[in-house]
Amino acid sequence: MTRVLVTGAAGFVGRQLCQVLADRGYVVRAALRTADGIPEHAAEHVLVGEIGTDTDWSTALDRVELVVHCAARVHVMGQTREESNLYMESNAFGTERLARASVAAEVRRFVYLSSVKVNGEITADRPFSREDEPRPVDPYGVSKLAGECRLAAVADASSMATAIVRSPLVYGPRVRANFLRLMRLVERRIPLPFASIRNSRSLVSVWNLCDLIDRLMRGPIPKSAVFMVSDGEDLSTPALLRRMGAAMRRPVRLLPMPGRVLRAVAVLAGRREEFERLCGSLTVDISATRDELGWTPPVSMDEALARTARWYASKGDAP
Repeated sequence: MTRVLVTGAAGFVGRQLCQVLADRGYVVRAALRTADGIPEHAAEHVLVGEIGTDTDWSTALDRVELVVHCAARVHVMGQTREESNLYMESNAFGTERLARASVAAEVRRFVYLSSVKVNGEITADRPFSREDEPRPVDPYGVSKLAGECRLAAVADASSMATAIVRSPLVYGPRVRANFLRLMRLVERRIPLPFASIRNSRSLVSVWNLCDLIDRLMRGPIPKSAVFMVSDGEDLSTPALLRRMGAAMRRPVRLLPMPGRVLRAVAVLAGRREEFERLCGSLTVDISATRDELGWTPPVSMDEALARTARWYASKGDAP
């Protein structure tokens, strides 16, 4: 059986990925920072500590054929400059360290979970594609691009195939941040001032993301390539809230308020970044992913929202 190492296996995406891969016949080895939260579907686990320049991957990579690198220092709003500097250590230098160790261990294929933030923060007249020049804005996006470049440089000098996945917002069980906040507002039937927002945003459910990762490990792929991913359907914030309300069986009341007024209020409240994430446009073009891989998102957005709503109803509002 094929053994795959999943980094960040205790995280939001990593935990679901361990389940998907185990169900599809892989021997899953979870790479963890601490012993807390060992995924129940991982057949093996190994503690690697903090991921960075000095991480020792020798035990983790023993007899491993495939690597999925989900671990990352994630973007958190309002971080200090000192905290932001840690992005490069984990997301860039740590990725390079793992890539070099994987080559030494004769890993066949390496899948790197990156972010659409490598492309930028806002789309205007067309979606982001892998052909666009990267324009990351914040330290997180810069570090993820650096991780991509360092991985590609290592792969180019070896026989290891790599695939980079640039993902927009991921949702599903255990989702946090803005998506969870919206679910809480919908549940409480609080009127929301988004009826006049005319934006467009791409999302990807954790099930579709994991399915694509599995496809990238199984089938033929170019030696080194970038793949954009989404649910294949873009929504405005008002449309998302209505679909979320339908999944949660809650009526959604949206009030009209001009976007410029909402923006001004957000700026005054020190929440401009949150406003842009809710009301700005950010879409991705997955046509190349579809065409090159013969891949289609297997789970519809309505089904994914329904699954997420069921999780929320059971325990989603717990800390």
